[in-house]
Amino acid sequence: MKIDSVDPFYLRMPEVFDIGDGSQDGLVFRVRAGGFEGWGEAVASPLTSIASWIAPMSHSGCHPIIDSVLGETIDSPTDIARIARKVRTNSFYGIIQSDLTFSGIEIALWDLLGKAKELPVYQLLGYKTNEKKLPYASVLFGDTPEETAEKAKSMRKVGFSAIKFGWGPFGRGSVSDDEDHILAAREGIGAEAHLMIDAGTVFDEDAEAAALRIPALAQAKVKWYEEPVNAYAISLYKRISKINPEVKLAGGEGAHNAMQAEDLIDNGGIGFIQVDTGYIGGIGPAYRVAQYAKNRGIQYVNHTFTSQSALAASMHPFAGLKESWIAEYPMEPKLLCLELNKDRIEMDEDGMISVPERPGLGIEFDTNIIKKYLQDVEIIVEGKVLFKTPTV
Repeated sequence: MKIDSVDPFYLRMPEVFDIGDGSQDGLVFRVRAGGFEGWGEAVASPLTSIASWIAPMSHSGCHPIIDSVLGETIDSPTDIARIARKVRTNSFYGIIQSDLTFSGIEIALWDLLGKAKELPVYQLLGYKTNEKKLPYASVLFGDTPEETAEKAKSMRKVGFSAIKFGWGPFGRGSVSDDEDHILAAREGIGAEAHLMIDAGTVFDEDAEAAALRIPALAQAKVKWYEEPVNAYAISLYKRISKINPEVKLAGGEGAHNAMQAEDLIDNGGIGFIQVDTGYIGGIGPAYRVAQYAKNRGIQYVNHTFTSQSALAASMHPFAGLKESWIAEYPMEPKLLCLELNKDRIEMDEDGMISVPERPGLGIEFDTNIIKKYLQDVEIIVEGKVLFKTPTV
């Protein structure tokens, strides 16, 4: 099959707030080849990504992504890997944005290939089994400890036995304030549930400030302490990991290629590696990291905070790993991401989830919802139209 078209769609809520919530807008890709159609999402600034897809060549190491994708052959997973290498080679100087943008395209290619082969993506990756995962509710801290406690109770009531709190006021006030939130979260979910805390890199390079929260985290018996410092401060991760081995570190969502995630595994002292398929370059790189983590005794965890299709894309890379048994489940996405898909990954009677057995991602996009939130974009240079929002 030849890739006939790649169409990016910029979606956005009517109002976007300055909060740690990436579900307020989105960049969705549609790829067509051989009479089949695949869809995927990138975790990126939509307009910047559209520019990286279509902007004129700057020099030999700074091509637009379209030069490496359109017209290429797509018949097997090896073709997807080949196209990814071509993108990295031709768009080297725009690599961070290129990785983010191509993530959505790469996911769409897997979705398309799965539909063409009539196989779910996890089987295309080589997995023989579809292991169930324990979903953890991923939510923001409340504005007050009381709100945090109430959020925890509400998540327990709907069936979650694992909850992660993050961002919000955490790390922006005193150590005592953070302790109150941590202990309120534990009280709200009960003694037996799994509790995780996400600092959202709020302490940047201040390892000492990040470490001051560890006593409360230990008291609350958290499963992990996520991204306490800058995503690329590998040596600081290692330093913090030695303070109290009972408080394990998690990180990796900031990795925009597999090598960065592998570096964190090898040198960061983490217990959990978290990868976002919409950021790291897609499903192929995420699968590579999942295998790397397995071979080094590190638990792989998906990262996602947006739609059900993004959740599915994030789960396929480790669907067959029994030892990586916990999965992030977005519980507070904005209406855009709640409505985006026709299908959902629901908890079964045991409180577990797994990727759909349908071909491709197994989650369908609702084109009527895409139209509802679609932003009309036109890029013109010297009177020439380089990009115009395609027809849905």
